[in-house]
Amino acid sequence: MDPKALELARRIVELDLQRDAMLEQLIQLIGERAYEVLRFIQNRI
Repeated sequence: MDPKALELARRIVELDLQRDAMLEQLIQLIGERAYEVLRFIQNRI
C-alpha cells in the first residue's frame, strides 16, 4: 500500500474522531438544535 495513502487514511480517521468529539460538545451546549445549526452553517459555506 502507498505510504501516502495510509497517512491520508489515518488523518481522515483522526479528523472523524475530532468531529465526533466536537459534535458532542455542540450537543451539550445547545441540545438537539445542534443538527439544525450544523445544517444552517453547512448551507452557508
